[in-house]
Amino acid sequence: MQALRIPRTHAPIFLGLSLLPILLFVGCKTGHNADVVATVNGKAIMQSDLDKTYQAALGDPQQPAPTGDQAESLKLNAMRELIDEEIVEQRAAKMNLTASNEEVDAKLTEMKAPFTEEVFAQRLRDSKDTIDDLRRKIRRSLTIERLINKEITSKITVTDNDVSNYYNQHKAEFNLMETQYHLAQIQVTNQPSQQAGNLQGSKASNDDEARKKIEALKARLDTGEDFGTLAMNFSERPETASSGGDMGFVGDTSMHADPNAYAAITKLKAGQITDILPLLADPQTKKPAGYAIYKLISREPAGQRELSDPRVQQAIREQLRQGRSQLLKNAYFEMLRDQARIENFYAEQIFKNDAH
Repeated sequence: MQALRIPRTHAPIFLGLSLLPILLFVGCKTGHNADVVATVNGKAIMQSDLDKTYQAALGDPQQPAPTGDQAESLKLNAMRELIDEEIVEQRAAKMNLTASNEEVDAKLTEMKAPFTEEVFAQRLRDSKDTIDDLRRKIRRSLTIERLINKEITSKITVTDNDVSNYYNQHKAEFNLMETQYHLAQIQVTNQPSQQAGNLQGSKASNDDEARKKIEALKARLDTGEDFGTLAMNFSERPETASSGGDMGFVGDTSMHADPNAYAAITKLKAGQITDILPLLADPQTKKPAGYAIYKLISREPAGQRELSDPRVQQAIREQLRQGRSQLLKNAYFEMLRDQARIENFYAEQIFKNDAH
């Protein structure tokens, strides 16, 4: 069972509101500015907002852009997101929960802290945002987070009895069939086409650079620098760098796929790191694709985990809390939508153009 690990939480710009599809009002409407794609209680959502949200949803700009029905479907999803955000933001404003300038400034300072001014400016250019755009996103994110905390999170209670009942009904889930290794990794690749995926945008472009970079990082680790901080700033594995290199729990069977890493990791005590290890060789060239350093966070032997284990209790509480939170969010956001007056001109236009 890998559920012993406490799920990480985060607060993105929009908190993933899953609402029912937008109602299409296809009757007679008063005229509206061509740059306005929707209104929520009379507040306009502009074409420029839709374009930015749509472009952000596309992700990798090097991938072919969708066309036709697929593009329109994605834009409808982006439109739905903007409308849902506006509904919730208006509710927060009525409750005097809008984030202050001081809170926005503090969050912006926190976001800039890991970067040099040059790297931060480049990341801002890459996202096609201005600093004012970013401040608006931060304000909206903080505002929605405050509303969620007040209206939902603060009302969720998980009792000891809830935890006990869940454990008794799902006891088999807490029986580890094999040893589990909780690992973190700093990875450097020699593949120039891969994305850096770290805070500093640091990327080796060939094997010589990769070797020098991993050796420099190992030297810093040996002097006592924090593994997670170095991983966030320099590791070239995007899916783990943002969490300090945390790979979660890896089963003993999966570990055997890389014999060199397995041999090195199984000799470690919790908190120790390996020497520099080659990544699995390319099956074509038989050459390593880069280098890695692993840290053993903990080792979980096979066997039944009892309810008395604090990690089991914590994992169950978090799972129950998240489940109840999602249920309350769905109900709350549906309630807000029912109370809102929405005009989705973009959806109407698609319907009028394509319904024959």
